[in-house]
Amino acid sequence: MSTPPPTGPLLTRDSLAEELRRLGVERGETLLAHSSLSSLGWVNGGAVAVVQALLDALGPAGTLVVPTQSGDQSDPALWRSPRVPEEWWDRIRATMPPYDPATTPSRGVGVVPETVRTWPGALRSAHPQTSFAALGPRAAGIVDGHARDCRLGERSPLARLEKLDARVLLLGAGYDACTSFHLAEYRTPSPLVNVGRPAPGGGWETVTEVSITSDRFDELGHDFERDRPVVRGRVGAADARLFPVADAVAYAQRWLPLHRPREEDFQHPRV
Repeated sequence: MSTPPPTGPLLTRDSLAEELRRLGVERGETLLAHSSLSSLGWVNGGAVAVVQALLDALGPAGTLVVPTQSGDQSDPALWRSPRVPEEWWDRIRATMPPYDPATTPSRGVGVVPETVRTWPGALRSAHPQTSFAALGPRAAGIVDGHARDCRLGERSPLARLEKLDARVLLLGAGYDACTSFHLAEYRTPSPLVNVGRPAPGGGWETVTEVSITSDRFDELGHDFERDRPVVRGRVGAADARLFPVADAVAYAQRWLPLHRPREEDFQHPRV
């Protein structure tokens, strides 16, 4: 059978940049982008054209930040997609390559962040599982010093983005992808969890971390959008939203204890 022709709008670097500007992306700002390439339509140049368009809209004084998470830097006992046989676990732990910002690929965040990660001049933070990559004049100040025992808290790029008055761009992505909400989890009662991963010098390490989950973030996002100013529009075929990191964090700090209290988790912490 022949492959059907592509559907949706034909998008180019220039048309995407223009639509991003029309949405409200401003030259010189700092932007945390969560994206879905497939939601946009047919992009001539794929993820490369999307990154070029974002950089064009931001201009040389702007800074682009993306999540470059690598969740497979973790204990195989917790893997679900796919599960691996229990008899493999010890060997996997003993032989898993440790995190390297330059070579460890991102996982589960889409092709646009992976394209940013490998872009000339990109800088990436040091956390083995929840790193961010950045391009632009503020990149170093955002990604440097990401503590290895602070996935998405006060010593992560999220807290720096909040202080820089950065904004979030959801480009075809839903609120379940909004990492800014996780910063609020560090500021509200949350259980702790033991996190296993390869140690930098070899071997295996376990650190104690705040337990994070995106459970009910779609509901949180719905209420946030109802109560707070959120720029909404379309870029290509994708729904797009634009809002300050600080607004999202502050709203989530109030919402989570009321609508998703986690006291019960303290009785049965996940390890």
